[in-house]
Amino acid sequence: MRYFWTFFWSFLLVHMLTYVTSSMVGSAYDFMTATILSIGAAILINAIAAFIPDEPVSSHH
Repeated sequence: MRYFWTFFWSFLLVHMLTYVTSSMVGSAYDFMTATILSIGAAILINAIAAFIPDEPVSSHH
């Protein structure tokens, strides 16, 4: 379920970002480019989350 929500939110946010930036630049909005970027972003987010340690930090006192 975690992977679904990561893809869902990255899909929405990357499409929004692509639409806004293409409007600001004056070019046409491309759905496939935004979809490919959102898949890449979701993979990158999941990869970063896999490398971050999940165990609590021990106290040095």
